[in-house]
Amino acid sequence: MKLDGEKKTFLYHSPVWSNKETYAEQDGLEGLTEKESKLASYWNTPFTKICFGMTHNGDKRWLKLDYNASSLYSVFADGEYKPTALGRNAWKSLIADSSLQSSCHKEGFNVPYNEGSDAGIRIGIYADDNLNCRGSDSWIGCGFSHGVGACQHFARSQYSPDNGGRDLKTFGYILVQ
Repeated sequence: MKLDGEKKTFLYHSPVWSNKETYAEQDGLEGLTEKESKLASYWNTPFTKICFGMTHNGDKRWLKLDYNASSLYSVFADGEYKPTALGRNAWKSLIADSSLQSSCHKEGFNVPYNEGSDAGIRIGIYADDNLNCRGSDSWIGCGFSHGVGACQHFARSQYSPDNGGRDLKTFGYILVQ
């Protein structure tokens, strides 16, 4: 999958996460271009690793997640939270000079914005200045429900993120092996 943070194609509630239809297939076959795409491999390729990448201002960075699943569809379509344990520094490594709050964080797949919320992020991390993570004010990832763009790094400056405020649209890649 290739996701453009300037567009709303891959927002959290978009049907692209829960259907078995390709999107801009030809653009997906071009490799790591910055053109959105979803290929049939989304629902028909088992994997043991996910390579999640983000590009901002031409700087492309990658994170490897060891994760076993029958397909990306099986990871995302049900909307169930699937936590990972990479840690905030790993997620921050995706964006130069990134900034997250440090009191609480939730990371992984289908990460809920707060307890009981149907808002979230499909892949990434939410961070908060409160210990309970209710109403996170900083995040890094793709597939947001906030309607701001599919891939983003955001940190609200008034809530003490570690490197100040950020509002960056990024281009995202979700690849499997």
